[in-house]
Amino acid sequence: MSKRPAGGTRPAGSYSPGIVAEGRFVYVSGQGPFREGEIVGLTAGEQTRVVLENVAAVLAEAGASLSDVVRPLPARTTVGAVLPRPGMRVEIDCVAVLPDRQGEQ
Repeated sequence: MSKRPAGGTRPAGSYSPGIVAEGRFVYVSGQGPFREGEIVGLTAGEQTRVVLENVAAVLAEAGASLSDVVRPLPARTTVGAVLPRPGMRVEIDCVAVLPDRQGEQ
């Protein structure tokens, strides 16, 4: 998954939007509320919708969907950070497991 996912965001730094490990685990980097490099939405709710669309685009490129996410709510995570752009209120990352495709041909 080295190319930018369709509908997702272009990384602002030298990192990948997501990687597949062990052939089945999809690690999605923190996604922001961006379209064409601009922040979309003013409220946390509006930005969350855009962020989840970007997360879904990265997952789709890997062959997964939001329903395959196995780590949306960590047992305990505390992160203090200054988000990279003024007005950015939300960033979401996740881990998914690719669905079993054994029955497909």
